[in-house]
Amino acid sequence: MNKDTDGALQPGRDPDDIDAAQAALNRMRDAAAARGEIRRKAPPRPGTGQKPSRAAGGRGFSQFHTNGRDPLGLGKVVGRLVAERGWSSPVAVGSVMAQWPALVGPEISAHCTPESFTDTTLHVRCDSTAWATQLRLLSHSLLEKFRVELGDGVVTSIQVLGPAAPSWRKGARTVHGRGPRDTYG
Repeated sequence: MNKDTDGALQPGRDPDDIDAAQAALNRMRDAAAARGEIRRKAPPRPGTGQKPSRAAGGRGFSQFHTNGRDPLGLGKVVGRLVAERGWSSPVAVGSVMAQWPALVGPEISAHCTPESFTDTTLHVRCDSTAWATQLRLLSHSLLEKFRVELGDGVVTSIQVLGPAAPSWRKGARTVHGRGPRDTYG
């Protein structure tokens, strides 16, 4: 057999003996060596004659590629972006709005909806005054649940808003006076 180290086609060599993958790998190794990039193996542990385990190395597959060019999962990339930009609090606020039914339960979420978020205060609109009173009574336990689920200091207070009464103003001209009484809620 007439094999060369790079597995390339040579005169007098049978084309069926060529390993295309090995030839490509050898060309890539030669190109990397020409650029000065040489892969070094980890030295064995002194006294044992064994190679270090992956758990001791800590990185598994990526232990040889420490130049930051390995592909990362989307979760890690987004997590790093959120941490670098200081968006952890706004992301937590968005999770309160998005996960409202899961955080407070289906019964409360059917009657109360989060409207806005100012600093660390969550503004919640209820569909009746009875539910507004009930939510005010539950606010301490909800704040504790938010602290456990979202982190400390994301939501520090809940401002409960009652139902909005309909407007009786029709047209451009109005008469000043007492107007309709509070019969809603």
